[in-house]
Amino acid sequence: MERKDFLKKGLVGLGAIAVLPKLMTACSNDDDTSSSNNTSECSVTNSETAGPFPTLTPSTLVRTNIVGDRTGIPLTITITVQNTNNSCAVLQGAIVDIWHCDKDGYYSQYGGTSMQTVDYTSNTFLRGRQTTNANGQVGFTSIFPGWYQSRATHIHVHIYNAAGTSLLVTQIAFPEGTNSAVVLVNASTANGYTKGMTGYTYNASDTVFSDGVSNEMSTITGSVADGFALTHTIKVSG
Repeated sequence: MERKDFLKKGLVGLGAIAVLPKLMTACSNDDDTSSSNNTSECSVTNSETAGPFPTLTPSTLVRTNIVGDRTGIPLTITITVQNTNNSCAVLQGAIVDIWHCDKDGYYSQYGGTSMQTVDYTSNTFLRGRQTTNANGQVGFTSIFPGWYQSRATHIHVHIYNAAGTSLLVTQIAFPEGTNSAVVLVNASTANGYTKGMTGYTYNASDTVFSDGVSNEMSTITGSVADGFALTHTIKVSG
């Protein structure tokens, strides 16, 4: 089965994050900082596929730093979880799993197949689990994801309640456009991002995001030199 066919729709506290100097410096273009995830509407964030590379035994990967042996431009990730059953108040004690590809578009825990020829079955890079604090937040230290055929840049998220019952599987989208972080990072060959934007699948053409990305769009600030910070709010029926 071709990878693109399968993909079709179908901190303990924030203090644990090692925040980089000047990480919150805003990008120079509004496309990079605009976001629609902070709307007044209190409805559950879109559900998306977890496959084809969901985390295996995520309970063993409780950690804030998920970089592992990967290299790339630093990215901190802050996710706030809100409960639509409680007027979108923040949800403490929710379990949050995230995973994403490396700068070359590869996932850990998988490989050696037609869907991913490079074998990373013995690695767990760019995967982690945290539980939301009193502010409903979790934070991770990572690198800026790369991309692969048929998919826009994205991060996978699976949220459970404190008892371990699944609440939502979703994905985080990235702003695009001139001077957006996606464009700037993929032009940074000095940091190992060698694909550029040739052949890139934009959000509007990504079949996983065919239901729209208005409530899956992140806010990104920072720079190639200093690293980037991603913030995003996810709403679940808790």
